[in-house]
Amino acid sequence: MMRALILGGTSDANVLADAAARAGLNAVYSYGGRTRAPANQPLPTRIGGFGGASGLAEYLRRERITHVIDATHPFAAEMSRNAVAACATSGAQLIALERAPWAKAHDESWIEVADISSAVAVLPDEHAQVFLAIGRQHIAPFGAKPQHAYTLRFVDPPAGPLPLPDADVIVSRGPFTLAGELEMMRSRGIEWIVARNSGGTGARAKIDAARELGLPVVMLSRPQLPDRPRAESVAEVMEWLGHRACLGA
Repeated sequence: MMRALILGGTSDANVLADAAARAGLNAVYSYGGRTRAPANQPLPTRIGGFGGASGLAEYLRRERITHVIDATHPFAAEMSRNAVAACATSGAQLIALERAPWAKAHDESWIEVADISSAVAVLPDEHAQVFLAIGRQHIAPFGAKPQHAYTLRFVDPPAGPLPLPDADVIVSRGPFTLAGELEMMRSRGIEWIVARNSGGTGARAKIDAARELGLPVVMLSRPQLPDRPRAESVAEVMEWLGHRACLGA
């Protein structure tokens, strides 16, 4: 009997969970545990890590998981690598629900970098207002350029002091609109943006706003991951699972 595990935490994963529930699939939704107030799901939900690839493989065997959908963030490289290894060990089938990355338009000012240290290095030496749109896990290295005023945006309020001397936090959950991003950037005098190439539409508004305002974007390229089957839409994943997608309004 088929039993699926959705490795989630993204808006695409939420849409997939809704489609799976509507189709009556036997499925479990897993959150990594980094968000303190995750969105409710229409499927049985677990929260927390698995204990590496071996722990995930043991979970798959114990729970008799036959199909795994990696719908984590494109930059959740460790989880994605663990999923590949665990499925190879346990025999579960794997597919990644992965949005296509954004492509740079001719009128966009991107500085494409491979990692966080490179992103820090390309920021200017003189004071600037910088919007760090990279989540809360990777902000500490920007302390190497303390002359900047940083704007951060988190889903949850920070649990403690931030490792940056001049930082202001916006607590908000996307998706965000172009009008809203323009207002935020203008009101805060944003001059630089650091972002990850997440792809999709939910996080695109900040990139469109930067283009409209003529702002430079330091764009982090996606990490290299092992080869695995992938799909760009929920409909493709549902077909892989042997069901037609039944999506909500």
